[in-house]
Amino acid sequence: MSNTPEGADAPAAPAAAARTDLPPMPRVKWHVDQLKSSYVNFANANSTQEEVVINFGMNNNWDRVGGEVDIELTHRIVMSPFAAKRLAELMAKLVAQYESRYGALK
Repeated sequence: MSNTPEGADAPAAPAAAARTDLPPMPRVKWHVDQLKSSYVNFANANSTQEEVVINFGMNNNWDRVGGEVDIELTHRIVMSPFAAKRLAELMAKLVAQYESRYGALK
């Protein structure tokens, strides 16, 4: 570890791709025996300082008439803000890829 304070004139660290002191990336083994697929057409989210909560469910009110909408929530995902940021970046890339193939979503 260097004793040079941050922001001081220090030599730049080599790019991550050129570094040989980093351990190799681990192989990921996906376990799918308990995997369940669900279709949702509704999502909402809220957060605290420690966690982000995303609720998913179904809006079965096809006629959209009336003052009340019933949403059947089926899944709740709770994650750290760091994991939520990674998810947001992943979703942005996925939507960009989709739009490059099929056209802009409105």
